[in-house]
Amino acid sequence: MKIGIQTWGSHGDIRPFVALAGGLQAAGHEVTLVITCVDSERYGGLSTASGFRLRVVSTPVVPDRLLLESIGDTIVRERNAIRQTRLAIEQLLLPAESEMYRASEQLCAENELVIGHYFLYTLGAAAERYGRPYVSVVLADGAVPSAFKPPSGVPNLGTFSNRVAWRLARSVLNQALKKYPDRLRARHDVAPARDMIDNVWASDYLTLLAISPAICQRKPDWPNHYVVCGALDTQESVAEGCVPEQLQSFLSSGSPPIYMTFGSMMSGSNQGQTIALLAGAAQKASVRAVIQAPGWEQLGLECSSQVHYVSSAPHFAVFPLCGAVVHHGGAGTSQAALRAGIPSVIVPHTAEQELWSRELEKMGVAYKPIPRKRATPARIASAINQVAASGRICENARTLGARVAEEKGVETAVRVIGDRIAA
Repeated sequence: MKIGIQTWGSHGDIRPFVALAGGLQAAGHEVTLVITCVDSERYGGLSTASGFRLRVVSTPVVPDRLLLESIGDTIVRERNAIRQTRLAIEQLLLPAESEMYRASEQLCAENELVIGHYFLYTLGAAAERYGRPYVSVVLADGAVPSAFKPPSGVPNLGTFSNRVAWRLARSVLNQALKKYPDRLRARHDVAPARDMIDNVWASDYLTLLAISPAICQRKPDWPNHYVVCGALDTQESVAEGCVPEQLQSFLSSGSPPIYMTFGSMMSGSNQGQTIALLAGAAQKASVRAVIQAPGWEQLGLECSSQVHYVSSAPHFAVFPLCGAVVHHGGAGTSQAALRAGIPSVIVPHTAEQELWSRELEKMGVAYKPIPRKRATPARIASAINQVAASGRICENARTLGARVAEEKGVETAVRVIGDRIAA
């Protein structure tokens, strides 16, 4: 079958879809993947062993580094989850919306099935217009309604209260966010979306939750089109490159270091201040550290026996050689740390990252989250030392890591998609 895939966002939103495209291509399908990256142009030269077609559209969405820092700072300072989402749509998606929709229409015209990032409403609208079956891939389960789990940030007071809370959450989401996909749909003669959750973020044809079953268990009241497939990842580099020789040497020259990365949030912050925060934490904790910071050389920084800087590195290869990860709580980084069997110290920047941080803390593999606005070198250092001293957290991480490492998210997703096609 000819299958078109489209994603938008940062590296954590792109890597899962590269993995899925590779899996579907290897299974005999003819796959085209369209990428729109918010903050980097490094995917233009991406090549993969599986041989699917790749198109890069409107990338980077925000090419001005200072503007990106300003947008990121505004999003981090806004603590209301709905307003954070509106800012992300208005500042990071709308500038590329028209070009992404044209790419969505092209995918629908050329392919028999389309698969898209749940947040990218252009593909769902185009699929509806062209009558193409559409699969949504969800990277976090915070917006999947259930009487057995309340909306994020709401206490669990039982099934009745949870139903009421979700009814209110739907109303708020529709009022605040549905206008964006509806405006696009109106311009292209597509009926308004019925509901933000059910008709924009999810697809009643098939919605894959690309989350480890260790974190996300299926709820009894979910419709059948919701399927937990596990994290979508690959053992190939996806624009991260290989492990540099200097990094390999640092990793093997002493005790396992702490890996520090704020992922895409590095692009949306004052990088000098962020690096100083992480390096200061490593110094106060008296640990060796690898700090991932694109462009660190331009800041005049130098590696030492205690701190080694990298622009990027494949987490699947490096994390298992580290003692813990200090990170922002992105879906990809959180699950990479889980798979590696090492503890996390999480500094969430957004509401979705706070959700991941609470999940990992609840599972006993992470320290209590430190919100970005309250993060200091001393607080992060204290968390690193407490994690290192906690045999319980380290053992939980090892045990869970062994379990997560056995999961085969891409294989499961390919099988589920194939079963749905055949049905």
